Amino acid sequence: MVQVIQIDDPADERLADFRDLSTADRRPDRPGGRGLVLAEGVVVVERLLASPYPVRALLGVQRRIEALADQLESVDVPAYVTSAEIMAEVVGFHLNRGVLASADRAPMPAPADLAARSRCLAVLEGVGDHENLGSIFRNAAALGVDGVLLGPGCSDPLYRRSVRVSMGHVLRVPFSTVEPWPDGLKTLRDNGFRIAALTPRADSRSLRTAVAGVGKVALLLGSEGPGLTEEAITAADLPVRIPMAPGVDSLNVATAAAVAFYEVTQALDPDH
Repeated sequence: MVQVIQIDDPADERLADFRDLSTADRRPDRPGGRGLVLAEGVVVVERLLASPYPVRALLGVQRRIEALADQLESVDVPAYVTSAEIMAEVVGFHLNRGVLASADRAPMPAPADLAARSRCLAVLEGVGDHENLGSIFRNAAALGVDGVLLGPGCSDPLYRRSVRVSMGHVLRVPFSTVEPWPDGLKTLRDNGFRIAALTPRADSRSLRTAVAGVGKVALLLGSEGPGLTEEAITAADLPVRIPMAPGVDSLNVATAAAVAFYEVTQALDPDH
């Protein structure tokens, strides 16, 4: 059962997982740092507790820890309870959601294993914005995408902002990396995937017609602004697009992902 521990000293060394989150070079979830996962808010912490990521500790105000009582019954970790003022001093800013949890990372699946058990995958290139990345993971969870593969230039899905924007769904959607790029996409083709590159260029086909009758689809999505590189488009089986009204050529990448995920998952499973 969770160990509830009252904290009245912001310098308490037991709070190291949560300290100075506004200081870039000391953040525990930064790439190359301690590699922790941080969940913020009751809903996201609940999803962390239900995920394969090993929880280390919680920090929150009394009422937020109490709101998690049912989920914490079977968790043997410390839950540090303190005031909002002390919590803000530890974290480095006022945390409106009132609770944080830290966890160690879980092993990523091998790309081939993820491909073997999936029908629909998102493959990302150059999605470096944490909020876009978090939104894409949330969309993937909502629309039945089986997993996400990360190419070069993508930010870390387990960075705190991505976890928060995804509403914790990054913790339930499996992801891995594609290496080398783009030659590693061959793993998808070997597992029966048709690889569709989302691009507004003139020779692309309508996504809906392109994926009709296809058994497994990997959807390539590029960065906000420049989109996919020519190298990635060439490595795909075909370029596809979302038809637009006149005068508009593209959508925000997370919005485009949501539309594309819906079209692909409906094509694969119309009763979904």
